[in-house]
Parts: sequence; C-alpha cells; structure tokens
Amino acid sequence: MNFYIYILQSQLDDSYYVGYTSDLEGRLWEHNEGRTNYTKRKRPWKLVYSEAFETKTEAIRRENQIKARKSRRYIEQLISSSNH
Repeated sequence: MNFYIYILQSQLDDSYYVGYTSDLEGRLWEHNEGRTNYTKRKRPWKLVYSEAFETKTEAIRRENQIKARKSRRYIEQLISSSNH
C-alpha cells in the first residue's frame, strides 16, 4: 500500500489544502462531498499535486515539512515543477 501527500486547490478562492492519505481518489471525493469540516466551505476542490511514499510515517513527515514552510510560493513551485 502506498501513502500520498496531496495538495488541493479550491476552485472557489484558489486557496490550497495539504493532506495525506492512502486513497487519493477517495479522499478528493470526501473533500468535495463536504465530509471534511476544514474544507467543506471552499468546495469544489481539485487535486493539483501529489507525492507517493511507501510508509505512512514518510507521508506524514513530508506533509508536515510542506505545512511548516507556510508558504504559498513554495506550494506553487511544487505544483509548477510537477507533471500535473
């Protein structure tokens, strides 16, 4: 099983959300169905970036690294450097 960090972009206000999961499609669906309190007011969301990891620990570590930067510019650099 792989784990993923992902970045979603709100189609409502262009804000970003960073998270981790073992099911990218299912998690995107949950966000867009309003099943996540933090993101339900900014729906719809689109997946704009992801990275795969072999362990949950690695994924959480990377998620925390991205969040610690607190930088929209950093997130946008990640997105623009990917193939999404």
